[in-house]
Amino acid sequence: MREADLPQLCAVLPGDVGHDPRLAMFASQSFAENERRLFCMGYWKALGTWDPASWVLHLVVSAGGEPIGVQTLEGANFPALRTVDSASWLVPAARGRGLGVAMRTAALGLAFDHLGAVAAVSSATLANAASLGVSRRIGYLDNGRSRIVDTGGDVVELQHLRLTADRWPGAEVTVDGFDACRPWFGMAS
Repeated sequence: MREADLPQLCAVLPGDVGHDPRLAMFASQSFAENERRLFCMGYWKALGTWDPASWVLHLVVSAGGEPIGVQTLEGANFPALRTVDSASWLVPAARGRGLGVAMRTAALGLAFDHLGAVAAVSSATLANAASLGVSRRIGYLDNGRSRIVDTGGDVVELQHLRLTADRWPGAEVTVDGFDACRPWFGMAS
């Protein structure tokens, strides 16, 4: 994702994406304006705090040349843990067509086959059956639950899932231009 992508992504950002409930909502902005502002802030934070040891990579998902979503990979303390976390969203019109599975599979191909991850984790509220379905279709296994306060202020159950490299079924994923990015991930070029 590039800064130039932000206006187009903000224009299609669904109202159900949600944000980190610890972030401030401005009373002077509508819910949608707050969501767009927080989305942009997330991009700028990821870019401004990138470190080969701990990073957040946002990838634009496009169809027909138009952005339809974002797939995120996060590698906190990656050189030691070799674990990635993921998050994603799709515009409503693109949901239910297998694109969630395809975009997560592509991100996992990068993580396992190019970055050398040994595990991938993901989480979703119990109400987010689509996200849980994507994870389980790819081979993630349930890995416990926790309680969180959601963006509406409600306490909800969060299902955690984990996929290890040895359980990764693999996929034909083409990654172009990765060699130039290797130093950004702390890898020799």
